[in-house]
This record gives sequence, structure tokens and C-alpha cells, in this order.
Amino acid sequence: VQLQASGGGLVQPGGSLRLSCAASGFTSYYYGIGWFRQAPGKEREGVSYIRKSSGSTFYANSVKGRFTISRDNAKNTVYLQMNSLKPEDTAVYYCAATPKGLIASEWATGRNMDYWGKGTQVTVSS
Repeated sequence: VQLQASGGGLVQPGGSLRLSCAASGFTSYYYGIGWFRQAPGKEREGVSYIRKSSGSTFYANSVKGRFTISRDNAKNTVYLQMNSLKPEDTAVYYCAATPKGLIASEWATGRNMDYWGKGTQVTVSS
């Protein structure tokens, strides 16, 4: 099981980025996939999560209405579309996967995720 996050970069406030999480060694449709972030000196934060099979989605309050998680089964890839970016969104973003069927209260800490990819840096600055 491998996850590869990409798509980070430097963007001005109000701008957009799309992160990709490419899965290999497993079929991502049968796994819940989450995006997490960690800023310097801060704890890891759950950003968004898409449940396996059903595709139900969940978002942290801080990103609701700005970020959208989606899945392309043909490409075995999960995306995080980030719009209206703010300086406080600056962090290293990670994707993670689990075969467990997590409910809304179980994904955000990241403790229930089983596989993690390397992060991609997102910097929002003028």
C-alpha cells in the first residue's frame, strides 16, 4: 500500500490549489481516504475525509465551503480542491487511508488511519 501526495506549492491568499493522492497497491474505492495537515508548532488536523464505497464526505469546520474532496476511481486517486486559500491554510498536507468504515467522529484525529503518504507543502502568502 502506497500513497503519494502532490500538488502543493506557493499561492497567494484567495487562490486555489488541487492536491492529488495517488494510491498504489490497493483499490482506493474500498478505503476511506483522508487529508490531514500540520503547520509548524501545531498539532495535526484532519481536513477532509471520503468514506469507502459510499463516498460520503466530511470536512473540518475551518475548510467547509472552501475545500472539496473527490475521488476518481479510474485513476485510483483522491483529490482535494482548495479554493479561497488563507494564510492559515499553510501547512504540510498528508493523505492517509484505512480499510475501516470510519464514521464522522473517528477520522479527524488521524489515529484510525492505517497508511500514510509523504506530505506536500502548501504555502499561502502574498
